[in-house]
Amino acid sequence: MPDITIKAKDGGQFAAYLAKPAAGKGPGIVLIQEIFGVNKVMRDLADGYAKQGYVVLCPDLFWRQEPGIQITDRTEAEWARAFELFKGFNGAKGIDDLAATLAHLRKLPECAGKVGCVGYCLGGNLAYQMAARTDVDGSVSYYGVGIEGMLDIAGGIKKPLLMHIAEKDKFVPPEAQAKIKAALGKIGLVTMHSYAGQDHAFARSGGDHYNKQAAELASSRTAEFFKKHLG
Repeated sequence: MPDITIKAKDGGQFAAYLAKPAAGKGPGIVLIQEIFGVNKVMRDLADGYAKQGYVVLCPDLFWRQEPGIQITDRTEAEWARAFELFKGFNGAKGIDDLAATLAHLRKLPECAGKVGCVGYCLGGNLAYQMAARTDVDGSVSYYGVGIEGMLDIAGGIKKPLLMHIAEKDKFVPPEAQAKIKAALGKIGLVTMHSYAGQDHAFARSGGDHYNKQAAELASSRTAEFFKKHLG
């Protein structure tokens, strides 16, 4: 699948990986990257959602630091670089870029119907923010990091949000999870699933904490969510 170019709100442009369904048209999904860039894991996920019938765009959110970054979770050096990029990431600019991606996707002739988003890790946080800050039609957050510090924006959630929470997430400790559940559990549009015994990135195929059973359960719940809210 090809990369396409999207214009940023504040000038400049960035690339996004585009995956199309076999039918040629379908509802849209903005796929939000982890801290490793739009790498093979993200492209494979995009292709997987396309096989389910969606037009998928996965934007390069690190383009202001290093366009086209694609690293893995295989070496200490790559982890170090990933955390450097994460620390240098401007979250507000990231949401602007995701909003631009959302608008671009809605205008594509292949996009027929509603548009949702799904994000992992850093992307899980941004998917939560998309639910609260944009008019996306439905959002899915996988083990989002730092959401407990952004609960003040939860009142902006106007469309359904599905959250997959790793019970043993080393980046989201129990007290943080408790805050998230207490605050978002009051919002009828939010559905949360906690995965017992699972660590961060349990759904990353090939990752150290990958768990096939939990990943497949989360995937099936995500598929049902998108079918219900984007179909």
